Amino acid sequence: MELTVVVPVFNERNTVEEILRRVESVGLADEIIVVDDGSTDGTRELLQELAAKRPDLRLILHDGNQGKGAAVRSGVRAANGDLVLIQDADLEYDPREYQKLLTPIQEDKADVVFGSRFLGAARRPTMFWHMVANKLLTLMTNLLYNSILSDMETGYKVFRRDIIQAIPLRARRFDFEPEITAKLLKRRIRIYEVPITFTPREYDEGKKIGLKDAFAATWALLRYRFFD
Repeated sequence: MELTVVVPVFNERNTVEEILRRVESVGLADEIIVVDDGSTDGTRELLQELAAKRPDLRLILHDGNQGKGAAVRSGVRAANGDLVLIQDADLEYDPREYQKLLTPIQEDKADVVFGSRFLGAARRPTMFWHMVANKLLTLMTNLLYNSILSDMETGYKVFRRDIIQAIPLRARRFDFEPEITAKLLKRRIRIYEVPITFTPREYDEGKKIGLKDAFAATWALLRYRFFD
C-alpha cells in the first residue's frame, strides 16, 4: 500500500522544514503533499524553494487563508496513495509513529486509524483545559454516535484513500475533525485507535485552536448527527 502524507501549513516557517525532514527520515511516505494555506510569514517562499529542489514534494498554494479543513481537503483531493495520512506541521505529532498507525489497515483490521493521545503513550503534561475540552467533545461524540473513541480531536488520522475521497467534506477550519469523525461513524467505517506520543505547543508558541473552534466542533457533531 502506497502512502500519501498530507501536510496542511499556515505560518509555520520555524517548523515546516524540520517536519518534512522527519517525515522523509521515516522512509514510509511515497508521496508528500504540502498545502500552504495563505501563509504570510515566509513559509510559502521557503516551501517554494524546497519544492524546486525536491521533485518528491508536491506543493499546493491557496491564494489566501481558508482554514485547516480547507487545506486538508485540498491535499486529500490531490492524493494518489492507497492510504492518506494527515501530518500537522507544528512538531506536536511524531512521524516515527507512522508504522504503528498503518499496521491496523495493513492487517485489514480497520479502514481508518486514529492516533490517540489518551491511551497511555508518553506525552507532555500541559494545557489542562485544552485536554478537558477535547475530552468533552469526545464524550459528546460517543454519546451521539454510540462509539467508544478516546480522542476524536486527534490530528493524527490515516484513511484508505477510496474512503476519504468518497466522503463529501465541507469543513474549512478546525471543524474538520468532528465532521470526518461523524461521517465515518454514521457510515459504520471500521475505525481503530492506537496510542501515540504527543508534545503540545502552548498558545504563546503559536497554537491556533480557540474557544470558538470548540463551539464549531459542537455544532458540527450535532449537525451531522441530526440534520445532515
